[in-house]
Amino acid sequence: MSDSLLRRVAAGDQSAIEEVLERYGGLVWSLARKLSADPADAEDGVQEAFIDVWRAAGRFDETLSSESAFVVMIARRRLIDRARKRGRSPKTSNLAADLVSEDLGQFDRLERDDDVARVTVALRSLRPEQQAVLRLAVYDGLTHTEIARVTGRPLGSVKTLVRRGLMQIRDLLRSVPGVDARGGSE
Repeated sequence: MSDSLLRRVAAGDQSAIEEVLERYGGLVWSLARKLSADPADAEDGVQEAFIDVWRAAGRFDETLSSESAFVVMIARRRLIDRARKRGRSPKTSNLAADLVSEDLGQFDRLERDDDVARVTVALRSLRPEQQAVLRLAVYDGLTHTEIARVTGRPLGSVKTLVRRGLMQIRDLLRSVPGVDARGGSE
């Protein structure tokens, strides 16, 4: 590519915007999940972060940083600002919430178990390679780099498999009664 991806975004190239989402979506999503306890809040944060990336794309200077560093810097700032505005510090635990979550009622447990069952069914419907990388990411807590090392797949392929797998699960859950578009109970 002759022009950088972010230069193409700044010029309004629609295909470049899609490429940025594909290339950096998983990375920004990972940041958002680390800085937000709530998946819905993380999704909103990712959207806001990419809006900031579009707005700032014209300021990108490849002599100062890589595209990925530029995207991460902007996304991280947006996500931290969101956490501060909500009165939460990133990566801190709320003791009261932790204690309440340990003392869930029987109804809450049944509802949670039902949601887990739906996600498990959706996960099983994915291609085997998507299942494998998602299990390593979600159940084992491995990073994309660690998954690439364990599976022998290129890092970009791992990121693509994770992101597309998560998107497919979300789409499948939208069609399952009792689960809203973000995967939570209705």
